[in-house]
Amino acid sequence: MDLFSRSWAALLAAVAETPDEDFAKPSGCAGWLVQDLVCHLVIDAQDVLITLATPAETPPTRDAVSYWEIADTPPTGEDDLDALIVRLAAAYQEPRLLKFHLDDVGSAAGRAAVLADPASRVATRDIVLSAGDFLSAYVLEWTLHHLDLVAHLPHLDGPAADSLARTRQILEERTGEKFPESFSDTDALLVGTGRREATDAEKAALGDLAAKLPFVVG
Repeated sequence: MDLFSRSWAALLAAVAETPDEDFAKPSGCAGWLVQDLVCHLVIDAQDVLITLATPAETPPTRDAVSYWEIADTPPTGEDDLDALIVRLAAAYQEPRLLKFHLDDVGSAAGRAAVLADPASRVATRDIVLSAGDFLSAYVLEWTLHHLDLVAHLPHLDGPAADSLARTRQILEERTGEKFPESFSDTDALLVGTGRREATDAEKAALGDLAAKLPFVVG
């Protein structure tokens, strides 16, 4: 849960430091500008608040790793929900309004996480898991989207090393695959989730795993 707080705080700080003119630049999410990604983070923060306020009485059915579904088709940014995010983001008109909303809702989500009992059970997406596992799972969400935020904005700080390492661990455990030790955590995540193409040298190092990529996490 501590890593949830640190990774989320780092992402919120990066968004706050993003110059207004950068909101119209591409993000690392296919079909989304930075402003669209930030709008998606508002929805993510709302999901955290809703889930932590939705207690469950039945035993857990997932944990921090199995919470995630793995697909093999990368998003295009054109499905109904993605298109809704784009329209919502455009409605803010000014980056400062979007920054304010994210800071407002995001700060509340951060406080709710600190106050949550990690052993309590919560329900979301028709599954049940402990609050601690739910928050641990979200380290992956924050870290991947932090990479998306800075994909074309090298002047911003990226995710911290411990967040990258934990996200790589979740991805490897969920898929049952190990990326070569020669891959940095960042490269393993970017290549593994299809955020960039592997180089010829990386494909050689990946071996048979290259044909299984990308792992689309959602």
